Amino acid sequence: MPEITAENSRPRIKFEHPDWTSIAESGYFCADMHIHTNCSDSYSSIKRLISIAKSRKIGMAVTDHNLIRSLEKADVGREDILIIPGMEVSTSDGPHILTYFYEMNDLKEFWQKNIRHRLQPCPWLALKDCTTEKLLDLLEDQNCVVSGAHPMGYLGSNKGVEICNRKGYISDDVISRLDAYEVVCGGMTRRDNIEAVKSFGRHRVGITGGSDGHIAEDIGSVVTMSRSGDVDGFLDSIVKRENFVRGSEKDFPRRALTGLTSFYNFLDYAPSVIMIQSRQMAMAAGRGAKRKMNGNSK
Repeated sequence: MPEITAENSRPRIKFEHPDWTSIAESGYFCADMHIHTNCSDSYSSIKRLISIAKSRKIGMAVTDHNLIRSLEKADVGREDILIIPGMEVSTSDGPHILTYFYEMNDLKEFWQKNIRHRLQPCPWLALKDCTTEKLLDLLEDQNCVVSGAHPMGYLGSNKGVEICNRKGYISDDVISRLDAYEVVCGGMTRRDNIEAVKSFGRHRVGITGGSDGHIAEDIGSVVTMSRSGDVDGFLDSIVKRENFVRGSEKDFPRRALTGLTSFYNFLDYAPSVIMIQSRQMAMAAGRGAKRKMNGNSK
């Protein structure tokens, strides 16, 4: 089982259920950096998530798919827990990218200018005309931290940057523009998370961890730890690679429940879902054929 160790010999990444009390007593702050609300494909209200987070003495980054409505409902700066303004962007070429902003107003302005007009009829799925590289171009001058969500994708999809890199769809140069990889994602298998752990060092990026929770009780099953308890310091610690990740994956019944939760939410958008997914499959097939042709021509 890999444990990536920092210079001070404290493992930076550890597969274990976080002991929130012990983390606090050791002088660290922790936050679940990947959690969804009923703004996208979850049934959990942000009010419910804040209540649970307070009881567990943890923070969170709210990262709904392409949307920020729940964050706009919450008074982010006035809650007595750490809330990081975020969004999980679904790119048109497959990967999901976690974006964490230092200021809610900056996230709101970015969404209005760059995301809103790219939404599809099913707003949680791939944006129009927004590849991973294009998204990173749009984020270039933004005050934010960017992490590749579940880098190995899921269910055989291309919804992770690392799996796309291994297939030759996304270059090392594009990945080097990320600040981090999500090395422990609660919705993935241990095998996929281990592959993410193996890969982040090769790309020389930082680390984040989150539950990818679509059920309220998931919050905090994976956390990112920092010595800083404010948004600026917490995000800075990721960029400086001074943070830690602790977490464990959901068991199969909970993953199945998460899948059903998302499935029922997507039913309202069935025609759009089929169209978008078919388009992405065709894009992937085209890239695969082009890669094969280039290989045969050498």
